[in-house]
Amino acid sequence: MNKKIIAIIITAGLIGGFFGSLAASDLARASVLDNIWNFITGSNATSTPLTAPAKAVTPYAPTIDYEQAIISAVEKASPSVVSVVISKDLPVIEQCPYSPWSNLPPEFQQFFGGDNPQFTQPCDTGKTQRQEVGGGSGFIISSDGMILTNKHVVSDTSADYTVLTNDGKKYDAKVLARDPAQDLAVLKIDANDLPVVSLGDSDSIKLGQTAIAIGNALGEFRNTVSVGAISGLYRSITASGGSFGSESLQNLIQTDAAINPGNSGGPLLNLKGEVVGIDTAVASDAQNIGFAIPINQAKRDIQSVKATGSIKIPYLGVRYIAVTSDVVKSQKLSVDHGALVRGSQDGPAVIKGSPADKAGVQAEDIILEVNGVKVDENNALTNLVQRYNIGDTITLKIQRGDKTLDIPVTLTERPANQ
Repeated sequence: MNKKIIAIIITAGLIGGFFGSLAASDLARASVLDNIWNFITGSNATSTPLTAPAKAVTPYAPTIDYEQAIISAVEKASPSVVSVVISKDLPVIEQCPYSPWSNLPPEFQQFFGGDNPQFTQPCDTGKTQRQEVGGGSGFIISSDGMILTNKHVVSDTSADYTVLTNDGKKYDAKVLARDPAQDLAVLKIDANDLPVVSLGDSDSIKLGQTAIAIGNALGEFRNTVSVGAISGLYRSITASGGSFGSESLQNLIQTDAAINPGNSGGPLLNLKGEVVGIDTAVASDAQNIGFAIPINQAKRDIQSVKATGSIKIPYLGVRYIAVTSDVVKSQKLSVDHGALVRGSQDGPAVIKGSPADKAGVQAEDIILEVNGVKVDENNALTNLVQRYNIGDTITLKIQRGDKTLDIPVTLTERPANQ
């Protein structure tokens, strides 16, 4: 018989003997059993006390670099994120007594309570009361109190706006400028030495990279943080809301980081804590499909307000239809990209007196390129024009019938009525 097997059988017999002799003492049995186990396994460990000592509680610490990067990004940006509170004078509505039988002859009204009606209904007292009617988010872009937010957050010109900073201070806010072409606006509060966000480069972001949204969720939960990914680029949507109607937004960043009502105007961050987008809209019939305006599209507004106190943007002066595969088929076009210059119910294809009109652009022209950059689904004509300054001359490559033309156009400031 194998020696190892014999040793185990003999040891098993010894265990049985020890069990019999230790029946009277539980503590002794535990100690001896430990010794037997050490004998079998060859371990020199001493027996473990019956009661283990309590472990010291240590604070939670991130276990991986990725998590620490998120925490660091939030800590870096949070002091610059603000809540925007919208207030307005609203009618005071009270419950006023009324009688549904007031139109009956007086002799009949006595049977239904007469002068003591038992019913009430809402009525306008003619008085007004200041009330909070909404909220949004924003972030500080200059230490002297300039704040970037969405235009739709501050679209009501009859409302007042209050900014709550991360340290709990409250400031009256003035709307310095609203962008006529994008959902962006700049506020100003009377303060100094404020923490300022770092602006990143939205042209460098990649699908799948981490996205962090911070904002005043539901207008109630300040500096709410949600984390997701960059889900898409160059998205075009039509956004709508009760206070501002509908607006076409292009070249947006899509993210699955939760963006809730009240997050509008808040920053979308990368892992460096840099702002790469401005949270602006969500898909109402889906979960976690949100959209942000690339920060590079806002940098011109920021520079313009700092330099002039208002937002001045370059103007071309055409209405157009983006050339898609469906448009190519329906219109039987010979090109597969560009902007088809065509009028609509809003006005003519080429606005009279505009830079495009002066340069000779015509209805049904197809603008293929702007300074050598192709006009396509990733580069809308409007966005390409807004890369330039007022007074710049750009070259449009145009398809007119079977001819290709290069037309120089000098951009002017967009009129207030356009």
